[in-house]
Amino acid sequence: MMSMTCHNLDFGTRVLDLVAVGSSSNSSIERHAVKNHGKTFATKVYGARRMVCCRQNISRTRVFSTNTSEALLNGVGQRTAPVLDLKKEAKSPISLANLFEVVADDLQTLNQNLQSIVGAENPVLMSAAEQIFGAGGKRMRPALVFLVSRATAELVGLKDLTTKHRRLAEIIEMIHTASLIHDDVLDESDMRRGKETVHQLYGTRVAILAGDFMFAQSSWYLANLENLEVIKLISQVIKDFASGEIKQASSLFDCDVKLEDYLLKSYYKTASLIAASTKGAAIFSGADRSVTEQMYEYGKNLGLSFQVVDDILDFTQSAEQLGKPAGSDLAKGNLTAPVIFALEKETKLREIIESEFCETGSLDEAIELVKQCGGIERAQELAKEKADIAIKSLQCLPQSDFRLGLEDMVMFNLERID
Repeated sequence: MMSMTCHNLDFGTRVLDLVAVGSSSNSSIERHAVKNHGKTFATKVYGARRMVCCRQNISRTRVFSTNTSEALLNGVGQRTAPVLDLKKEAKSPISLANLFEVVADDLQTLNQNLQSIVGAENPVLMSAAEQIFGAGGKRMRPALVFLVSRATAELVGLKDLTTKHRRLAEIIEMIHTASLIHDDVLDESDMRRGKETVHQLYGTRVAILAGDFMFAQSSWYLANLENLEVIKLISQVIKDFASGEIKQASSLFDCDVKLEDYLLKSYYKTASLIAASTKGAAIFSGADRSVTEQMYEYGKNLGLSFQVVDDILDFTQSAEQLGKPAGSDLAKGNLTAPVIFALEKETKLREIIESEFCETGSLDEAIELVKQCGGIERAQELAKEKADIAIKSLQCLPQSDFRLGLEDMVMFNLERID
């Protein structure tokens, strides 16, 4: 299983191509046929790539890349500028309400089932679970499961979702919730989405047990799906969580950390679960292996893009917007993409970080240096590169509201840094 994961990740020296953007590409350009559903279409050229954009009646521009090369689908860029440019393409913000509208009924059923699936054997554990389930989560991961499930169901002629589709969405949300509970303990975070964390309310012991309980409960339901491929896929995710935490803990305040190390850690902690979610959904639809692998690529690159955007927002948003102190990752010695890029230009930043912010005001100074040295802009380009690959991975799906929802998920993520 691990060898398959490493093959899909395409990490190593080639990942450095992600930061060398802006040069032209000589690769051939193929037109991508887009069905006309009552929208107006226009062809535009940005840099070296041709884009087909369709303006919806609600005044939002759709973007479809026409470059279908195998290398780009696998994440090996040709040093081309990112296709997605929100300042040029987005005409109105994408709201989560609109984004999830096509699977709203599915999500409502999921919310009703979450409490019962956790179980009520222990009131304290149940109360801890309710605390984080009710903390304003976006339910992004189960929404992705439903969007991919319905998009691939249309592809194979499946009329409706199966029980396994729905159970997978519930399992994914439970695993994600368990990981958040443990993350907050490890990071000593007092707030999550503007509310007190489980360990702050109930103590560290209860928080750890609550997370363990939810991992165990989700594993039991996973085994009952009786699909060995999906069981292996999701089980690997739980292992990846631990690997990501160990990797992060072993590299705190390490100014020599490489971009590929950061991306691998981000895969372990964030993208692995999303990739498994989208691939598992396609498997339960009975889609061909080529489609399930593209859904894995979509989830992996969307997850990486989301993590990079989150790391950018840690520098650009206020504590009120973040629901936690701004610059908290840097303060704890967790060096993310903006910092890694800034370190290439500013030696003083290294000195401040290696001192572990021992002087008053040194953290604020470090944050300003990251902004002044172009760390934010280069991280934005990295997020757009990954988003571009995610969009391309959807070309195997027929045009539908569900595919548009998957594309909008990518655009919504990028709009957070627009």
